[in-house]
Amino acid sequence: MPGWIRAYVRFVEGFNRRLGKVAMYLLYVIMAIMLFSSATKILHIPALWTLEMAQFTLVAYYMLGAPWSLQGDANVRMDLLYSRWSPKGQAWWDAFTVFALMFYLGIMVYSAFDSTVYAFEYNERNPTAWRPYLWPIKTIITFGFAMMLLQASALLIRDIATIRGEEI
Repeated sequence: MPGWIRAYVRFVEGFNRRLGKVAMYLLYVIMAIMLFSSATKILHIPALWTLEMAQFTLVAYYMLGAPWSLQGDANVRMDLLYSRWSPKGQAWWDAFTVFALMFYLGIMVYSAFDSTVYAFEYNERNPTAWRPYLWPIKTIITFGFAMMLLQASALLIRDIATIRGEEI
C-alpha cells in the first residue's frame, strides 16, 4: 500500500478513536441532566428542557461513538461460519459486505446533510414547549455519519491489505 493510503487509515482511525473516547463521557452528561431533572421535580419546579436535552445528548453519544465502535469491531455479527474462516477469508467477506455499509452510510450522510441545511435555512425548532433549535443535533448526526463512512473506507483498505498479505 502507498504511504498516503497508510497515512489516511491511521489518521481516520486515530481521529475516530479520540472522538469515541470523548463521546464516552457524554454518559456522565446524560446522568447529570437526569439527576437535575429528578431534583427539580422533587422540588416541584420541573425544567422543560431536561428530557429533550438528555435525548439530544444520547444521540450525540451514539453518533460520535459509533465510528470507534465500528473500528473496534464491536458491532453485532452473526458468525456461524465467519469465525471458522482464515483471516484472509474473513477479509474477503468483510471487503464484500463493507460496500453495502458504505452505500447505506452514503445515503445517510446525503440525507442528514440535506436535513441539516434545511434546519439552518429555516431556523427549524422542535415543536415542544422548550422549542430548541435542531441544527446543532442535526450537525452532530451528519458529522457522525460522515465519520462512520470514513471509518468504513479505512476498514475496506485494511481488508484489501490483508487480502494482499500486507500490513497497515
